[in-house]
Amino acid sequence: MPQRRDLPTVADTEAFGRELAADLRAGDLVILDGPLGAGKTALTRGIGAGLGVRGRICSPTFVIARTHRPGRAGGVGLVHVDAYRLGSTDADVLADLDGLDLDTELCDNVVVVEWGAGVAERLTDRHLLIRLRRAEGTPHPDPDHLDAGAPDVGDLHEARTVSYGWVALDGSVCADRLG
Repeated sequence: MPQRRDLPTVADTEAFGRELAADLRAGDLVILDGPLGAGKTALTRGIGAGLGVRGRICSPTFVIARTHRPGRAGGVGLVHVDAYRLGSTDADVLADLDGLDLDTELCDNVVVVEWGAGVAERLTDRHLLIRLRRAEGTPHPDPDHLDAGAPDVGDLHEARTVSYGWVALDGSVCADRLG
């Protein structure tokens, strides 16, 4: 990936998301790749804040996708997708993804797909791929102790490193709008 950054806290991750949002526009696909607790939802919260969308941004794990409308006239909306629970085979995942009509949603929104690597790339000719990794020694969260009222898993452990860049459908790195 062409760019890399260390994000020591959740606040830094959200600030990075707000920074990214300044470069995003309707039709952009953002794919977030990283293990449980790496900060995918925290980053999406920052993107949503930067876009100025309505509503609280939380993990869409159990609803699969959440749509956040623009907070102002002429603004860009956000569709936040969690692909973790989609299908059990590649064909099932693709069918489930098609059922969400994300290609239609891309017309008016930025679409962010958590756990989307290897799944959602085909929705556009290019996408922003962001790989999040917890820093060495950061404990792994225990999802069995979380419930609907608990904080997002990405809030529990802070130190992370991200690498990011625009990637073409064929997997090649392409010129980007970042920096």
